[in-house]
Amino acid sequence: MKKLYGTVVPIITPLTEADAIDIESLENLVDHVIDGGLQCLYPCGTTGEMMYLTMEERKQVAEVTVKHTAKRVPVFVHVGAWNLKDTIELARHAEKTGADGIGVVTPVFFKMSDQGLADYFVSVAKSVSEDFPVYLYGIPQNAGNDISPSVCEEVVKQCPNVCGIKYSYPDFTKLQQFMLVNDQKFSVLAGPDHFFEPLCAAGGDGVVSGNAMIIREHYKALWEAICEKNYDLAVKYQRRTNVLNGVLCAVNNIAAYKVLLKEEGVIRTAQMRRPMENLTREQEKTLLEEMRRLDYKKVLI
Repeated sequence: MKKLYGTVVPIITPLTEADAIDIESLENLVDHVIDGGLQCLYPCGTTGEMMYLTMEERKQVAEVTVKHTAKRVPVFVHVGAWNLKDTIELARHAEKTGADGIGVVTPVFFKMSDQGLADYFVSVAKSVSEDFPVYLYGIPQNAGNDISPSVCEEVVKQCPNVCGIKYSYPDFTKLQQFMLVNDQKFSVLAGPDHFFEPLCAAGGDGVVSGNAMIIREHYKALWEAICEKNYDLAVKYQRRTNVLNGVLCAVNNIAAYKVLLKEEGVIRTAQMRRPMENLTREQEKTLLEEMRRLDYKKVLI
């Protein structure tokens, strides 16, 4: 069963000025990520403004991404939605479309018990083929529900196709606890970018990074250093990305990605899906000036 490793890229959803999916820009973005030497595409996640897209738009993004990627790298589609029915519909659609696997965020907004979370994930995992990979996704600061290692154990017992977790809360101890799930065969990916090198050094598999769309060269070099177990060099790369990511995340990071991708000619607009906010002109100016000041395309300085 395919598991993820390295830099998994949760791509933005490019939009036209008329607020439709910009297919040409999406295809350009797919090439941009793959040509940058990164390991996996992850459309329709948080960075893709998932909950503000319609079901049909999410299916369209999945279809375009899978088709244009053409098996050059794995594509795991995020399918978590507002309710179980829609989540299952998106999960089955992703498998039918030819995705390599799916990610599923916890239910959002309303608080749930551990048993309720386990039941939810089991229902989604059992709705697809028993060998179709599923990653759980925890982002409690946004979703309002958290995942415990015991929930993961319960889900994996019933659904062996649940092979790992993307955990986006900065709790390194908990990330290490996830590594013990399923007799230490559970794949663990960090959401916080500054955990990339330390997580891999501790036995984790990689990072899910929107920042990597912008500073591809850094993440490629960092992963290569990790694979070579050259941790002295990996630490230097990690510290450099930490500085750059601090600028990218100083304002709305998703809007910042769109501004820089537009500046590079990858996408045509920096349009956000309302109620998400575009950066102001002053914020755009400050972002571009600061990234240029840091010579952000240069891997080490």
